Amino acid sequence: MSGDIHIRKEGRAGRITLTRPKALNALSYAMCTAIEAALDGWRDDDDVALVVIDAEGDRAFCAGGDIQQLYDTGRAGDFAYGRRFWADEYRLNAKIARYPKPYVALMHGFVMGGGVGVSCHGAHRVVCESTQIAMPECGIGLVPDVGGSLLLARAPGRLGEYLGTTGARMGPGDAIYAGFADTFVSRPNWPELIAQLVESGTTAAIAEMSEAPPEGGLSALRPGIDACFGGETLHDIIRALRADTSDFARDTAAVLARNSPLSMACTVEMIHRLRHAGADIAVALELEYRFTWRAMEAGDFLEGIRAAIIDKDRKPRWKHGLDSLPGDAVTQMLMPLGKDALTLEEEAET
Repeated sequence: MSGDIHIRKEGRAGRITLTRPKALNALSYAMCTAIEAALDGWRDDDDVALVVIDAEGDRAFCAGGDIQQLYDTGRAGDFAYGRRFWADEYRLNAKIARYPKPYVALMHGFVMGGGVGVSCHGAHRVVCESTQIAMPECGIGLVPDVGGSLLLARAPGRLGEYLGTTGARMGPGDAIYAGFADTFVSRPNWPELIAQLVESGTTAAIAEMSEAPPEGGLSALRPGIDACFGGETLHDIIRALRADTSDFARDTAAVLARNSPLSMACTVEMIHRLRHAGADIAVALELEYRFTWRAMEAGDFLEGIRAAIIDKDRKPRWKHGLDSLPGDAVTQMLMPLGKDALTLEEEAET
């Protein structure tokens, strides 16, 4: 574990650096618990004025969770391990969103899945030229989780449904437009930015060093996205895409045809539920946990990992077809968990 993450205090800052560049800084269970322990320790530490999280290597801040152990235990019929991991990871995500001190995330390269969870809920989210943010979980039989469903629900128009079901990648400009990031700072300037954050204990340098991001493509696609993804269900979206003769609709329909129908249908429903005014990180995580708690036993997760990671045949055999998804399938996956419902530490203490 010591080789996977470097946690220390520097100047006025608590510093967290992911140090698994060869694994694209994939987030392990031990890394999650180490980050949480650090945040707990720094919360009331007067020497720590802010937290800065970054990562080594050029390719990725964090390309997702380390799912090998989840797959191995699930295949062996041990669903408890995954449920415990997701509950602990979600508690960390909530802790970051609610952290009382500035939490600065420097996100370069790939930022996906679990990487979104430890960065995009921070108070200051910095991107650069290489940033590529995505929530590609529907391709492996999950749903956008780690609080990502809330970010999707808050994105402009129907971008949430589009990004959540397709897993489309956002460059720095699109990430800021969609609400997954705040500020663009060119990567060569990051060492100086970190030095100022560490020395001052304030976030003033972020605004001072910010630049206009490269223009993204999502704003131009918005009319087509809003038109095709405005329905109430996945079936509505599929029908709209098939009726549209544009290249965008054809290409998007082809992407959806590869992903888990159950996951996509649940993603659409979750985003719609989280658009109400009272939705917050706790509501989103509790809803996500309903799905992930059932994902191995009743969903497509194990098959999705087999096809994408284990056998790499890219030919998943999903439980349901795109046109034959039962009407009650979404309801079954998103039903309340009762005594097994997610409980966040902050809530338990009040």
